[in-house]
Amino acid sequence: MEFNRSEFLFETEVPEGELIISRTDLKGRITYANDLFAQISGYSVAELVGKPHSIVRHPDMPKRVFKQMWEKLKNGQKWEGVIKNMRKDTGYYWVHAIVSGMYKDDKLVEYKSIRTPITKAQKIEFQKKYDQMRNIDKENIRTVLYSN
Repeated sequence: MEFNRSEFLFETEVPEGELIISRTDLKGRITYANDLFAQISGYSVAELVGKPHSIVRHPDMPKRVFKQMWEKLKNGQKWEGVIKNMRKDTGYYWVHAIVSGMYKDDKLVEYKSIRTPITKAQKIEFQKKYDQMRNIDKENIRTVLYSN
């Protein structure tokens, strides 16, 4: 049986015990990306730096998740949650993200994000949760199935 790769979206696993790290300016443009971020996302570090962090935003992510994240960050709080990101080749990867402000002389200067892997059960749970959110919010809906 032949298949066309463009008909399938392949998942990249984030290695257990590894950290994806990035920093952005206050407008969300990437100022630093570690090598693992580049490797997992399929971009080079040079391709990432200077681009909006949304370059890896997956269309399955409900807009309200990022709205909540920005509200918390603007109020000086850290944000924590599960994110599905899109690779350069349109594949995807799931992470648990912690995003917080970085301060210099008590002034917010950047945001940092540290991302770690999640379990398959969490991926399924959050895919269903995010599908429901997008349905309620009348955003684009796709069906995502997981097989063994």
